[in-house]
Amino acid sequence: MSDSQPPKPIVAQKAPYPVDLVAGQTYYWCACGRSQKQPFCDGAHKAVGLNPMPYKAVETKQAYLCGCKATVTAPFCDGTHKRLA
Repeated sequence: MSDSQPPKPIVAQKAPYPVDLVAGQTYYWCACGRSQKQPFCDGAHKAVGLNPMPYKAVETKQAYLCGCKATVTAPFCDGTHKRLA
């Protein structure tokens, strides 16, 4: 049995990212917190093994995507960032 822990995401920012989503388009939300193109993936996860989350927009609208990477409603913000130390 290995003592190594699975990789953990880092907090990109303690606030959501407002983004304009387009219906039918697939987005790749950064789950690791290391992307320089937040809240979207730029491939930085490859160094740590946390994969991005694909999300296909159902409607065209503005949405608030999680920046702290601790939401339980990924990729959307659920306010968890307000409780982070």
